[in-house]
Amino acid sequence: MSTFTKPRLIGISGSLRQNSFNTAILASVAADIADRAVLEIVPLNDIPLYSEDIDTATPPHAVVRLRAAIANADGVVIASPEYNYGISGVLKNALDWASRPYGKSAFNGKPVLTATSSVAFTGGVRAQAQLTETLGAIGAHVLIRPQIVVPAVHEKLKDGKLDHATLGFVRAGIDDLLKAVQANRAVLKAAA
Repeated sequence: MSTFTKPRLIGISGSLRQNSFNTAILASVAADIADRAVLEIVPLNDIPLYSEDIDTATPPHAVVRLRAAIANADGVVIASPEYNYGISGVLKNALDWASRPYGKSAFNGKPVLTATSSVAFTGGVRAQAQLTETLGAIGAHVLIRPQIVVPAVHEKLKDGKLDHATLGFVRAGIDDLLKAVQANRAVLKAAA
């Protein structure tokens, strides 16, 4: 008898905007893969600005939730807008919180798929480099694959859903993430 359980992924949007393009990308992916995996979007709205003064043995509740969501997930999907050639401050702040305490990052060894978007034709490609560098510094296993960039994102969403062609492009990345999750599960099972 199989004890297979659907992989549990979390999605992190680098935008707090109510009608965020990046949150819509994650919601489109969650609906698309519902038969193969669960993708829960973790909001960053309540994450305070990072300060060592409040990063104590009892950090803010929103930070505890974020760290636990990452640690308990099989994999992470991050969708970020590009602001001034980089990732949003909101996302960088959340990654800083998740990376602590030093040496105990919630991202340690966690498979991560990144996507960026922009209303410009570049699709947030410049933010990809910064995001990859930050994730590498905090111990994440960033998937090595063609970057997911969504140019003219405002034209690729209708009623909050990605168009078919763009969703197919993103799905290829999700397929790679799910393969990485399965590989991790096999390693953990062999070690048990």
